[in-house]
Amino acid sequence: MLTSSLATTGTPIPRPEASPIRCTGAYALIDSLYRHGVKHIFGYPGGAILPIYDELYRWEAQGKIQHILVRHEQAAGHAADGYARATGQVGVCFATSGPGATNLVTAIATAHMDSIPLVIITGQVRRAAIGSDAFQETDIFGITLPIVKHSYVVRDPRDMAQIVAEAFYIASTGRPGPVLVDIPKDVGEESFDYVSVAPGDVKLPGYRPTVKGNPRQIAQASRLLLSAQRPLLYVGGGAIAAGAHREIQQLAEWFQMPVTTTLMGKGAFDERHPLAVGMLGMHGTAYANFAVSQCDVLVALGARFDDRVTGKLAEFAPHARVIHVDVDPAEVGKNRPPEVPIVGDVRQVLVDWLQHLQTGAQPHRGQTQAWLAQIQAWRRDYPLVVPRSGELLSPQEVIFMLGELAPGAYTTTDVGQHQMWAAQFLANGPRQWISSAGLGTMGFGLPAALGVQVALPASPVICIAGDASVQMNIQELGTLAQYNLPVKTVIINNFWQGMVRQWQEAFYQERYSHSAMRSGMPDFVKLADAYGVKGILVQRREELRPAVEALLADPGPVLMDVHVNPAENCYPMIKPGHSNDQMLGLPEIAPGRAT
Repeated sequence: MLTSSLATTGTPIPRPEASPIRCTGAYALIDSLYRHGVKHIFGYPGGAILPIYDELYRWEAQGKIQHILVRHEQAAGHAADGYARATGQVGVCFATSGPGATNLVTAIATAHMDSIPLVIITGQVRRAAIGSDAFQETDIFGITLPIVKHSYVVRDPRDMAQIVAEAFYIASTGRPGPVLVDIPKDVGEESFDYVSVAPGDVKLPGYRPTVKGNPRQIAQASRLLLSAQRPLLYVGGGAIAAGAHREIQQLAEWFQMPVTTTLMGKGAFDERHPLAVGMLGMHGTAYANFAVSQCDVLVALGARFDDRVTGKLAEFAPHARVIHVDVDPAEVGKNRPPEVPIVGDVRQVLVDWLQHLQTGAQPHRGQTQAWLAQIQAWRRDYPLVVPRSGELLSPQEVIFMLGELAPGAYTTTDVGQHQMWAAQFLANGPRQWISSAGLGTMGFGLPAALGVQVALPASPVICIAGDASVQMNIQELGTLAQYNLPVKTVIINNFWQGMVRQWQEAFYQERYSHSAMRSGMPDFVKLADAYGVKGILVQRREELRPAVEALLADPGPVLMDVHVNPAENCYPMIKPGHSNDQMLGLPEIAPGRAT
């Protein structure tokens, strides 16, 4: 029988099932998180959130929830983000009020731009002090309004269970996103009669995400594709969120339709499949960008026509009629009006679409043969190249070898040239590619990797980082060491902010304003050792394979610092303001070989 007294460490924690129990707001929060399946929380304690951490102490002691202590609150947000991307579950992070909460802003914005489900718990000053400029008070509710899907300030502990249930429901349904729950310190301390709320037991009459597509529009999409000679599937992150990779392959094979993905969509289609043309956009493959410029029907699945994909929007897919499938009605037609708009969950729409195709007209098997042959010609004439000449290692060699020796690894990246090379040369499975796309957050890769490793302890996890970006959250080597998380961090070290240098070279007449990093660059191997992480230095080509093999074989966390050619640029590259078929860095070919 449940008692009204709180349990002490080592005794069972009381659980409210039908009758209320007397407990604190902090207990109600942790119990509600536990009921929603939360096994791991990433965070950093502080004054205003201490009542919650005190309650968490008892739950951890009984093995019910594990808290991962990061070294910076931004890393807590990125770790929860990586956790969510790898598993499809809601990631959870904690931070205290004031600077603790504001340190989360970049991580929240990263998740918001990439539609990642997070529940962010922040401590706040006591209710009576709100608005008085109290010590470590910030209006995190107001600060984050533009970058969350929804926000709460818990002013009464009796609302805690319902708010947590709503937060998880909102974060994970429709277009996923981050939800903030701000909790004043005295709300966590206050006792009340608590009754739990079951997961999903929420009633939000103004919030009804559309899941199933309109059957008439699905039929119209089928008719449009049956008439296409040069169709193309354009797959974004919404397909990953929906878990639609099997249905995408079936649709592509049904129409013999090539498939290109965005940076967020990597993994939604097997890039070793004959119909795959890789990533499109600013640093996409030439053949993907030529294909989107010449297609006559473009099927956009969970993609938002962002500027890094479209180049000059007015000239993006200029010959194509567009079918746009997205769960967010605000995205459909926002940048490119479609001929066939379909609002709904990508996977559910494709399930219904494939069922419709089974009963309708069949595509002619030779209908796209000439189109596929043209794409093969582009692939032959404009391949992705791995430079292997000269004394200096190329970045592409390093990434290609990682893909060769660890093909099933979960890969996180920071942002820059290394990110684009990794996107070009790695073929990841669903949810195995984890990178900041919309916000382009340097410092994302290492904390995201630790989040993935916590979620999937038996899976290989590799963080591909740049020498500049890794320093933005390199303190998380300490977190890897503390929890013995076997993340392998590979630094593509060209001693520059590489992408900044490339733009300064191409568009600013080689005025390299504050992009060189050699002066003051740390010895990464010594730095890793200082944190208790093994370090490996690679400077020559003959050292690379043995070093990667040793990296992958080591049972603990390892950092590998690879010195690469500092002059190497990432191509192809669409010049800003130009169309997708106007790319820099393409090889010269004989006239008439490709059209």
